Amino acid sequence: MANRLLKVSSLATAVFASSGFYLYSSHLDLSDLSVIRFGRAVATTAVISYDYLTAFRHVENGTDEYWDLKSKVHRRSAERLRDLCCANRGTFIKVGQHLGALDYLLPEEYTSTLKVLHSRAPESSMEEIQQVIREDLGKELSDLFLSFEEKPQGAASLAQVHKAVLHDGKTVAVKIQHPKVQKQSANDILVMEVLLKAVHWLFPDFALMWLVEEAKKNMPLELDFLNEGRNAEKVADMLAHFRFLKIPMIHWNLSTKRILTMEFADGGQVNDRDYMQAHGINVNEISENLGKMYSEMIFVHGFVHCDPHPGNVLVRKCPQTKKNEIVLLDHGLYQVLQPDFRLNYCQLWQALIKGDMSGVERYSRRLGAGDLYPLFACVLTARSWKAVNAGISSVPVTRSEDIEIRTNAGLYLPQISDLLNRVPRQMLLLLKTNDLLRGIETTLQTRASSSSFINMSRCCIRAIARIQIFNTNEGLHGLLMKVNSHLCVH
Repeated sequence: MANRLLKVSSLATAVFASSGFYLYSSHLDLSDLSVIRFGRAVATTAVISYDYLTAFRHVENGTDEYWDLKSKVHRRSAERLRDLCCANRGTFIKVGQHLGALDYLLPEEYTSTLKVLHSRAPESSMEEIQQVIREDLGKELSDLFLSFEEKPQGAASLAQVHKAVLHDGKTVAVKIQHPKVQKQSANDILVMEVLLKAVHWLFPDFALMWLVEEAKKNMPLELDFLNEGRNAEKVADMLAHFRFLKIPMIHWNLSTKRILTMEFADGGQVNDRDYMQAHGINVNEISENLGKMYSEMIFVHGFVHCDPHPGNVLVRKCPQTKKNEIVLLDHGLYQVLQPDFRLNYCQLWQALIKGDMSGVERYSRRLGAGDLYPLFACVLTARSWKAVNAGISSVPVTRSEDIEIRTNAGLYLPQISDLLNRVPRQMLLLLKTNDLLRGIETTLQTRASSSSFINMSRCCIRAIARIQIFNTNEGLHGLLMKVNSHLCVH
């Protein structure tokens, strides 16, 4: 214990001494990464670390008192982390939201506390919004729009959305990036990386560097709204055969890296059962269609929308057809799955559905889980090892099993951290996506329905056939190239 406390003291001294040199040598504008902003992150990390180091000194490990105290420490640490995210905004809120979505990977005290970040996002002032529009589109609001609602329809960690009417009478949604986010994001990620390395030094079992690696890779893509527009058009074309799916059309002449103008589409959030009941929308149909849509994205195409939290998935009656419709928003974050990864992932899910334990082990190991394959299977499905052994399609989810899985997330945090650092980076966003979709199904009370497994299995079979045909064609093409090369030589 004394050694760890000495580490905390040494670390604090090193961090504060190096922070001044870092700010000076980087010539950073303090409005982008102020001493207060940086110091706030360091102080919060130090307080949380000290709490975990000292709280259990007089409590015997494994007793009821120990587990009760551990839950309290988790809760107050999560609240401190939430307050830091709210204070530093931008990238901090984005990463906090990501953690809050990992229901079956992190202790419940963290996920339930951090979920509120979806409703705590900052709003930019109207003056800031007008400035971004002037800088990017070179015109005043009145030149571009017949009307523009000052109160945003919604505010998120990176941007906010305003409803507007074009001069031709079309109603649009205008997504505008918070002006300081672009400059702050790289510095924020650097601060997180330094602090997470420090925490890992203090607590070797705590390994969340995968989170920083994902943020480094994904934040530049999420901050490029032209990339988001291209993703929206690609998925609209890819899933055009699903008549129940609506992807708002992009207005490219009014879009830049920081502004995305699209067709306006309203509706209720996908987890709002009261809205669906009031509008005559069939909950089971919506849940089944959501499963079809994501199975197709994941298994067949390997191009996956990775932020399906309820604010990004709306439901409504189509104004033209009056049929139930899903509106998919926010296309900034997609995961591209490579064919080999997708093949093993499809085969793993088939094994999980059937209860084929040798297949579960084989394909889990191929996906990097190693000897942690039982934990991987439970994390992936959010089911108990008993249910996995029986075949997840044949055993209904019970409340006691769900509580058991959530409790285990806290008990096996070191092993889960190890697992997340082992698996391919493609898997990380898929796990987040799985947890978000499970949260929706749990709210709609449609989790683990037989139709969802049937649709998933069909998509797996189609995907495996496609990949095998592709690999066969690639092999034949390679063979023909070698033959042609040989003939040319001779």
